[in-house]
Amino acid sequence: MLTTLPAARPAAATTYHQLIDQVQRNGLYSTQAQAEAVTRSVLAALGRQVTGEERVELAQRLPKEVAREFASQVPATEPLSGFGFVQDVAARTGTGAGAARWDVGSVLRAVAQLAGPGLVDRILAQLPNGYALLFGQVRLPRPQAS
Repeated sequence: MLTTLPAARPAAATTYHQLIDQVQRNGLYSTQAQAEAVTRSVLAALGRQVTGEERVELAQRLPKEVAREFASQVPATEPLSGFGFVQDVAARTGTGAGAARWDVGSVLRAVAQLAGPGLVDRILAQLPNGYALLFGQVRLPRPQAS
């Protein structure tokens, strides 16, 4: 009887503390605890939006402390627009839309650096319009089907 071992999880190039430090710098948060809370809430929300190979690959690139938070979310049946994503984060964290937008951008800019441009491009291709700026990217809207 042959047994296969689970595939080894590639080591994340960025440690948890490096990611939190980057989010803290991006968002100008006064404490690491704030940066940690924001990171976990935004990655949980992102875990409800990203599917397929991109989800697996991003989970592998995230530090394990937050990869679990991201990967444990059940993907939404209908993806949210970028604006809807920010509203969802605001509702779940009890913040206003402006603060949630700041938090989302602070985390997703760090995630974009960690993921790299190829994976970010693939993630953005699967999400509705409105996410590029959240990831710190400038993109023209995709043409709408007529």
